Amino acid sequence: MTTFVLVPGAWHGPWAWDRVVPLLERSGARAITPDLPHTPDTGLHDHVEQVLTALDTAPEDDRTVLVGHSYAGLVVRQAADLRPERVHHVVLVDGWAGPNGAGMFTLAPDAFVQAIRASADGGLIPAPAPELFGVTDPADAAWLRERLRPHPLRTFTDMTRLGRAVDRIPGTGIFCRPQTFPFEQFAKSVGYRTLAIDGPHDVMLEHPQPLTQLLVDVVEGSKRGSPRLS
Repeated sequence: MTTFVLVPGAWHGPWAWDRVVPLLERSGARAITPDLPHTPDTGLHDHVEQVLTALDTAPEDDRTVLVGHSYAGLVVRQAADLRPERVHHVVLVDGWAGPNGAGMFTLAPDAFVQAIRASADGGLIPAPAPELFGVTDPADAAWLRERLRPHPLRTFTDMTRLGRAVDRIPGTGIFCRPQTFPFEQFAKSVGYRTLAIDGPHDVMLEHPQPLTQLLVDVVEGSKRGSPRLS
């Protein structure tokens, strides 16, 4: 059986995958959605620890796929590096990624970094409007606005600590079109093959069925030994 560990991006919680989880379970897979802490003193490495805990709960004989949305791309790659024996595939969904020492503030453009620093208050970054995640449907935007929560600034200033183990794990970068940031290039820069999906950054909310199908297809391709692009 396949277990998907679905890690939410900044400002989001495990509820971000609510529309994907039942579809994955219908396909015969398991899904685990860790809840990352959002306190002012939380750093990226604290989030990595939460994901490691989630990985350790997955059955050892399952094929475990580690999925990170947006900021969580950095988190899942470091978690995979620390538990390579537990991860069969890494998937980035519009995910930030880079080499050892990369972080949100080393990868993001200066305007983004300056805006985040200016908005931070008490170690937390206020949640942006739903429209900035591409969610424009009034009902969905209201649903999202109620759930978004301030995100710890330290997770953006921290940098990843990667060894070489993560580079031996196959990976796929799913990027949304039109792109808001160069997520396709981020994935290619770490040696992942890339797949496009039409939809907004919060594609798991707006287009859960096509995204779920891509996730299932990634697993099936991995089982057949599809080559990893570099």
